[in-house]
Amino acid sequence: MDEKISVEITCEADVAVVIFNATSISDTEKIAAVSQQIKTFIEENNINKMVFDFGQVKFFSSQVLGVILDIRSRLEERQGQVVISSIDPQLHRVFKITNLDRIFRFFPDRKSAVEAIASN
Repeated sequence: MDEKISVEITCEADVAVVIFNATSISDTEKIAAVSQQIKTFIEENNINKMVFDFGQVKFFSSQVLGVILDIRSRLEERQGQVVISSIDPQLHRVFKITNLDRIFRFFPDRKSAVEAIASN
């Protein structure tokens, strides 16, 4: 099965929003390509606030956690932040198991995430 992984990156207020357009994210090469796309967007647009919207995602590999942590590290260098929205409860468990729920803030939907991060 040829897995299609893409992201839509938009700006709402002064916040970049990354929307994963896939239900399953596990292909190593495609995850690397998406990671590079996000990093390029950050550099080209001088981004320091980002929301990762997982509304469509039902499964992701641990490599996705690495991408999010890397982006978080890059944005923290700019005194920025990363938050997560619309994550499936089963996927949220992955963050809890890895204790990453302690370093990310989670929001039930993209709108509330953007509002919270934009006001900081």
